[in-house]
Amino acid sequence: MRQAVIFDLDGTLTQSEEGIWNCVRHAADRLGYPHPDGDTLRKFIGPPLMYSFMTYMSMDEDKAREAVQIYRERYTTVGLYENRVFPGIRRLLRTLRRAGWYIGIATGKPQETSEQVIAHFGLDKFFDRIVGPDGGTAHPDKEQLIRKALPESYDEAWMVGDRRFDVEGGLAAGIHTMGVGYGYGSEEELRGAGCEVYAPTVQAVIDTLCPGAKVPEGAFLSMEGLDGSGKTTQIALLTSALQRYGFEVQHSREPGGCPVAEAIRGVLLSRDNVGMTDVAEALLYAASRAQHVHDVIRPAVAAGRVLLCDRFVDSSVAYQGGGRQLGVQKVLDINAPAIESCLPMATVYLDIDHRESLRRRCAASEPDRMEMEADSFHARVEAAYKELIARDPARFVVVDATGSPEDIGREIAGQVLARLMEAEA
Repeated sequence: MRQAVIFDLDGTLTQSEEGIWNCVRHAADRLGYPHPDGDTLRKFIGPPLMYSFMTYMSMDEDKAREAVQIYRERYTTVGLYENRVFPGIRRLLRTLRRAGWYIGIATGKPQETSEQVIAHFGLDKFFDRIVGPDGGTAHPDKEQLIRKALPESYDEAWMVGDRRFDVEGGLAAGIHTMGVGYGYGSEEELRGAGCEVYAPTVQAVIDTLCPGAKVPEGAFLSMEGLDGSGKTTQIALLTSALQRYGFEVQHSREPGGCPVAEAIRGVLLSRDNVGMTDVAEALLYAASRAQHVHDVIRPAVAAGRVLLCDRFVDSSVAYQGGGRQLGVQKVLDINAPAIESCLPMATVYLDIDHRESLRRRCAASEPDRMEMEADSFHARVEAAYKELIARDPARFVVVDATGSPEDIGREIAGQVLARLMEAEA
């Protein structure tokens, strides 16, 4: 059976208010109008721009056309990037694609701009057709946009959107309609327009269109580096970037991440346990990891999320294999039953000299049991990381950690996003 679904863009696939509102304010400034209040700005999401400037800011047609031009000058260079994909949308699109659905977009946003937005977020691979008005259309007809976005033939078709214009257009085009409650329209507006299904969440859209479908697998990422290399800061920056692109991110850490593993963490890092043998330490890390993989990592990936972990097995290899001189291969062998081939898709390594890294760390807070070790220990840890990278260069994203946090963050995000989006294909 040939199935087709047409989505609205703003408020349905992307959370676009930041860019839209900034561009509306910019146009108001340039034309000498006061900034619209919050309620007025919210009304700009969904309807065509000409309609919004004329209706909500009382502009005549000529002034509204000028406002649209000023708006688009900023939007095409800045505003379209002040956007974010709703959580769950990537999972929805992957589920639909796997089920063989035809997927289109019908939007009141100009077609060229819409294509730029979709391409910027790496979603273009999911869509068969994107339809929007040309830049000069004042009042694009949603019904006609939907009809143009549909395939030539189909057995079942849906229009999915967050405003009454989407529902009304879908009904006029003679197809099923679904109103989504996570966007910019209200349930009252959508039901009042006659939507066949009201979906309060993205998951409800998936359940309606692909009931019982298997969740596409997520991804496992890890962040590695010497203590003081900046992992905490970079994990926060990477999380923000991934969430803007619509990836559903879950954090964890090692040792720890679940109750059993956290209890072991307390033993490992306590300064009271300085007499712990090197082999006992390596085995405890592996035991913690086994529980963590079972309780946290595998379930998160199976649920379609991106599990971003602060340290994983590479830390054991570096600190116990290198630092404690147990040997890289011996520690890999100890951890083999713990990880059961569960390795990250990508491991970010923050590359910094061990002396500078430890200086940073000790300046921030009191060192723990591992950080109290001699300089030679930390030199061996750094060397072991370099050996791991040489063994498996395809997995590692190696980044110079001596630059500004923002520059480092941009480099990491670019490389990690590329890998995640390639894996979606």
